[in-house]
Formats: sequence, structure tokens, C-alpha cells
Amino acid sequence: MSDFTHIDKKGAAVMVDVGKKSETEREASACGRIRMSAECFKAVCESAVKKGDVTAVARIAGIMGAKKTSDIIPLCHPLSLTKCTVDFIMHEQDCEIEAVCTVKCTGRTGVEMEALSGVSAALLTVYDMCKAIDRSMTITDIHLEEKKGGKSGHFVYGRENGK
Repeated sequence: MSDFTHIDKKGAAVMVDVGKKSETEREASACGRIRMSAECFKAVCESAVKKGDVTAVARIAGIMGAKKTSDIIPLCHPLSLTKCTVDFIMHEQDCEIEAVCTVKCTGRTGVEMEALSGVSAALLTVYDMCKAIDRSMTITDIHLEEKKGGKSGHFVYGRENGK
């Protein structure tokens, strides 16, 4: 069990002690997509969803999700984020909205979970705001796209061993 940092010698869950690690600049980006019907996609693009501006609300939800990561992921450290952005890319041909969350901090542990939580919250909010139009929407492909900083160095999705 020594390969797992969140499990002690007895197999109990523990929060990792990062107190002796140096504070460094940390950055992570995560992305994911939500696929929907053509009717729903058009309504989002034309700001015709009855609940309001879908991407504006989802952006705020994504930022809040990133900030609250330690409240929903049990062993995550609370981090003081210095920046968080949530952007959307409209893929008209596929009727998909891609969300990208980028998070930065200066700290002792990485911000990958914050980026992943942010993109998840943003996509879930799109679903919530659009479910009256299309309940068969599918959230897919949520993953860490890139991370910089810390002991493990630079990681880019799709590059073998992060190199």
C-alpha cells in the first residue's frame, strides 16, 4: 500500500501532509463536453433557454466548483486559488459544448482536482439549465488536459509519461 499517498500503513484513509513541501506556482487545465440535440444546441447558442444565459451561469458554477473542491472531494487540501477561468467552445457540427477550466495558485499541492471539479460543475450546470429541452444530454470526456508545476513537473494529455 506504500504506493498510495492517501492510505497509511494500516490501510486507513489519510490527508497527505504537505507542510514540508515548498510553495510553487501551480496551474492545471481540464476539459469535457456535453452532447445535446440540435434543438437544444440552437437554443443555447441563441440565448433562448428559459432559465437564462446558459454559458454565463455555467461559467460561474465552474468557478464556484473549483473554489469548493475540498468541500466535495474528501482528502483534497483547501487551496487559495489565484485565478480560475471557464471557457466554452461551441462544436456546432457535433451539437456539443466543450468546457475548459484553468486554475492557478501558489501552493504546496497541485490544482488538478480544482480544474476537474470546475469543468464538471460547469457541464452539470449546462445540463440543469437545458434539461427541459433535452433530458438525453450526455456529459463526456472529462479529463486533465495539462498541469504545470510541482514535483511531478509538466503533464500534457496524450503525451506519453507527460513528456
